[in-house]
Amino acid sequence: MRLTTGRGGQRGLPMPLWLQGVLESAQVIVFSALLVLLPLGGVWWAGGFGDKSADALARLAGQIWLVVHAVPLNLSFNDGPSSASLQTGTLTLIPLGLTAIPLLLSWRAGRRLARASYTDQLWQAVLGALVIYGAAGLGTAFVCRTPEVAADLVPGTLIPLIPVGLGLIIGARREARAWGRLIGVDAADWIAATSQHSRWAGSYVWAALRAGFVALLGALVLSTVLLVVNIVWHWSDIVTVYEGLKPGVVGGSVLTILQLGFLPNLAVWALAWASGSGFAIGVGSSVSALGTAVAPVPAIPIFGALPTGQLSWGVVAMVLPVLAGALSGWWFLREGENHFDEWLSIKLKTRWFTATVSTLTLAAVIGIVAGILAGAAALLAHGSAGIGRLTDIGPGFLATAVAVAVEVAIGVVVGYAAGPWLEREPRLEREPRPERGPRPERELRLEREPGLERGPGPSADESVP
Repeated sequence: MRLTTGRGGQRGLPMPLWLQGVLESAQVIVFSALLVLLPLGGVWWAGGFGDKSADALARLAGQIWLVVHAVPLNLSFNDGPSSASLQTGTLTLIPLGLTAIPLLLSWRAGRRLARASYTDQLWQAVLGALVIYGAAGLGTAFVCRTPEVAADLVPGTLIPLIPVGLGLIIGARREARAWGRLIGVDAADWIAATSQHSRWAGSYVWAALRAGFVALLGALVLSTVLLVVNIVWHWSDIVTVYEGLKPGVVGGSVLTILQLGFLPNLAVWALAWASGSGFAIGVGSSVSALGTAVAPVPAIPIFGALPTGQLSWGVVAMVLPVLAGALSGWWFLREGENHFDEWLSIKLKTRWFTATVSTLTLAAVIGIVAGILAGAAALLAHGSAGIGRLTDIGPGFLATAVAVAVEVAIGVVVGYAAGPWLEREPRLEREPRPERGPRPERELRLEREPGLERGPGPSADESVP
């Protein structure tokens, strides 16, 4: 155990690490629950729910809390008196922007736990935090179930641990600044014990992995910019949907918060759209840069910004992943870790061949990494609304991964080939020599009288004693 220390250096009561992990995790639970309950409470207070009981509000808040933590909800609704009209499905669409809230809260908790832990003892605090969070998920899934909406107990217990555990580890690593201080195992010693060829290969692979992440990050940033421009361009259509819904001040605020929670999903959708693979809003629909074909969509304001019809300019947007790939290729060149090119140039003396093979290999590796990461992002941004046609919403894993991988690979070739031109230092022009002014009188005198250039010592023909 370790004594907790405040900002002023005062020591508090002894607290075991597992107990401190429990307290930090409890804070995350409370804050994330309040962030869900407060907007719903405003709608409930304004009379936006048919069931005005506090129990209904609490159960709905618990169900949304589970959805925020990526827990699937089983839906079951009956449209008529007969059992044939029973509709069932599973809600799996995750609002990634809202899921980032417990992740960021856990990131802060992980930093605090790392400051309170000794080397290789953080697991005690993390274990306490995860146990109490899993218990909260289990209790929420059990208490908040209704005949229409319910979550299975095992997913309700384990799935919330994924974003929370990820936030704890990232925050602790950020505070410790090294895995050796965090878990007691120093990777630098293990790397130093390997051969030079293994270190070069590891540096090449690690740099390629980071370059793939740079490509995905650049593509997401460019796609987000495209999304914002599209929203501004269709702002009047979005406002028209708001006016048609007439949600009121409180309802409109909650609806806006919900749409902001899906903003990371929309950024991934924009990436899939720009790559040409597209995304779906309902079974059988397709929205991509090459064209849009959808059935009537729900009255959600952000759907008013959907591009419709055949887009003659949509192909231009497909250059965005290529630009991101060019950025990653340039980044890899600046890292200077292309040891495969160095090894190949030693084995073969034909430079044009080795440079071509190494560049194409690098483009394939970075493209595959970026494609896998983009596919994983598409998988997170894809989901089902549970019932009806909206069981297929978002981009597909395989189509997005393949399209992004190919386009990023093309950009890597361009960026890596153009990198030396971008890195070339500008040539410094020679400074012009200063124009010589009138020669001093002393120089003129020396030219007229050569004997004056000797000093006061004896002349050359004089004998030196």
